[in-house]
Amino acid sequence: MDVVSGKTFYLETFGCQMNVHDSEKVAGTLLARGYIQAETPEEAGLVLYNTCSIRDKAEQKVYNRLRNFKRNGNGKLFGVLGCVAQQEGERIFDRAPHVSLVCGSASYPRFGEMLTRLEAGARRVTGLSLDTEETFDTPFTRRDNPHRAYITVIEGCDKHCAYCVVPFTRGGERSRTAESVLDEARLLAEAGYAEIQLLGQNVNSYRDPSPSGWNFATLLGRVAEVPGIRRVRFTTSHPRDFGKDIVDAMDSNPAICDHVHLPVQSGSSSVLEAMDRGYTRDDYMRRIEWLKGARRAYAISTDIIVGFPGETTRDFEQTLDLLREVEYDSLFSFKYSPRPNTPALTLPGIVPDEEKQRRLVTLQESQRAIQIRRNAGLIGATREVLVEGRNEALGQWIGRTSDNRTLNFSHPGNGAESLVGRLLVVRVTHSGPNSLVGESVTVV
Repeated sequence: MDVVSGKTFYLETFGCQMNVHDSEKVAGTLLARGYIQAETPEEAGLVLYNTCSIRDKAEQKVYNRLRNFKRNGNGKLFGVLGCVAQQEGERIFDRAPHVSLVCGSASYPRFGEMLTRLEAGARRVTGLSLDTEETFDTPFTRRDNPHRAYITVIEGCDKHCAYCVVPFTRGGERSRTAESVLDEARLLAEAGYAEIQLLGQNVNSYRDPSPSGWNFATLLGRVAEVPGIRRVRFTTSHPRDFGKDIVDAMDSNPAICDHVHLPVQSGSSSVLEAMDRGYTRDDYMRRIEWLKGARRAYAISTDIIVGFPGETTRDFEQTLDLLREVEYDSLFSFKYSPRPNTPALTLPGIVPDEEKQRRLVTLQESQRAIQIRRNAGLIGATREVLVEGRNEALGQWIGRTSDNRTLNFSHPGNGAESLVGRLLVVRVTHSGPNSLVGESVTVV
């Protein structure tokens, strides 16, 4: 199919919420230019993969997708976007010669220009600039959720953790002006969005580039004051930049949700030093103490990497001890995966894969027991949920609490009236390791 005449596109996203929101920006640009989204890659003239390179598996998925069309592209145009695009650059053309577009996330504001070149018949188009002076605002954004919206407030990273590719794939930190963030939040409120999530690789590194110089705590508080916004979330925080002022802002603004994602990566100070995280275990625990000593009860989630080079059995035991001390409400856990260009590639003490797997399973089993116990303690409590959907098979509505738990609940009626997007108070009646079950009490 000729993409110029067909004007159809298929877009698949791999990775984090930043990538999901980036895809909303790309789709918005395509729709504004008259393209129509196809349900499958087979139906599309332009096939795009927005990629993640944090782990090797996500990277391989992209090449596997492209390989499926190697012999039978049927005149389609293919594009690789995002972190793998930035990391691999024009080498993608060597591995997948049928690809016509390679575009990193920093170049999305110029995505329309690249489309113009493709439509004019250009064989290969690249957007691989990491110019930190270039804005990362895009003129068009399609919102995939009618009730919850993302706002990117800061792009890139200056931390250079030993295992991480983000500084190489998204460039250095660059913040939007607070005025532009608030303008977007007001427009979203006027459009009826109940929840906003502020995004950044290190969201609490935010610093308003305008003369006001607001830090993240100030911006967070001001967004929470926008009339019509019922909930504000933010992710991801870096412990180095997570200050007490952020906890104070959360305590002072009931619209800010009762949840903080604070990735620790390891419970061992020696491993944290090897990772070049810039804090010790004690530094991290000081931030946990701020949260646990706050006026409100906050759910805390984290990321942990097992099997980092040099991680000993004692180091891993310290991570397990950290889990027991903090009692996280949820956990994202990963085996260390070597990534291109990162300092960790040269570190000694490689942990065998079978040992990584053993540690990962042990970690996940320990966390599962914690979640079972903590969730069981919520039985009988009431929670406000934002309704996200319905499970017809179970006859239940699906909601998310302020502290980021999934709560499936029954509601009087046959389900014909949609509750999606509404806020309800639900009483918890049952619990499991990953979600809660309840019955609705009132509509807020």
